[in-house]
Amino acid sequence: MKTVPLHQLHIRLGAKMVPFAGFEMPVRYSSDLDEHHTVRNAVGVFDVSHMGEFSIKGPGALALVQKVTSNDATALYDGKVQYGYLPNATGGVVDDLLVYRIAEDDYFLVVNASNIEKDWNWIQSHNTEGVAMENLSDSLCLLAVQGPKATAALQKLTEVDLASMEYYTFQIGEMAGVKDIIISATGYTGAGGFEIYVKNADAEQMWNAIFEAGAEFGIKPVGLGARDTLRLEKAFCLYGNDIDDETSPLEAGLGWVTKFTKDFTNSEALKAEKEAGIKRKLVGFEMIDRGIPRGHYELCDAEGNKFGEVTSGTQSPTLQKGIGLGYVPTEFSKAGTEIFVKVRDRLLKAQVVKTPFVKN
Repeated sequence: MKTVPLHQLHIRLGAKMVPFAGFEMPVRYSSDLDEHHTVRNAVGVFDVSHMGEFSIKGPGALALVQKVTSNDATALYDGKVQYGYLPNATGGVVDDLLVYRIAEDDYFLVVNASNIEKDWNWIQSHNTEGVAMENLSDSLCLLAVQGPKATAALQKLTEVDLASMEYYTFQIGEMAGVKDIIISATGYTGAGGFEIYVKNADAEQMWNAIFEAGAEFGIKPVGLGARDTLRLEKAFCLYGNDIDDETSPLEAGLGWVTKFTKDFTNSEALKAEKEAGIKRKLVGFEMIDRGIPRGHYELCDAEGNKFGEVTSGTQSPTLQKGIGLGYVPTEFSKAGTEIFVKVRDRLLKAQVVKTPFVKN
């Protein structure tokens, strides 16, 4: 089991550590509920240094990114971030990822922790032109400072004008006396905030400075438990749950980052799938009956016939009701449609809703 560079700090803070994606990670420090509300209403900090980072640079870098990712990286400019995925050759998803354009012919890719080796090998297998690639995953810490008070807290630490940064942009600058860090207006909570990429050696200095700056706003460390409920309230896909090697990105609602204006891995097959029309869809649903939908619970019609299963589910701390994601036949995918979740042989009523569950 790998550990993140700030592992001992989390132990000192009393975090409950659990295995996740090959790492020992903090799942909570106080309670999932408290940490969830802290991020939604104030500011919290996640150590997500388990995530993977690759550098792709030099001649041919853009062509390689274009070949392996679904989105169109020609739309990027210096300081812009793009969400997309790596399609596999059989209609599924290798991983979803962020692509940062540092400069012309200089790209920074952020991938999921569980897929670092798989993604590296996949991209490398398509690197027929010998583009320079570097795996930076073990040398960087990633601190996600999330919540409506994140900007005010972090602004004390940097000359970069954080309030003027648009969503999905980044700057390379100084923060808390540490030079050349990536300050990114991104995050996996939908609560606003920034993700800070910092070298391992500077991580504890950065963590301490952030907590000092955020003290007046009630800043708290936050674990993976609250990260999951926060992302689910915004209906953000989680790799391994809602998308994987077997799931169609078009059925998963990722058509918006699938750009057929270019050729990319398996693009012809995905285009044909789009033209033929998809048979099922990833939808959000809210419980009408009392109950919490959990992963792999059956989704059924009124007669109890199974037509899908829950891919992600929880009790929403903000809405105080059960919410979930799952694949259903397209005829059951319209908002307002009644579906049923099978919980311990009981059919509990739910309703398909438009996502995100929690609006801004």
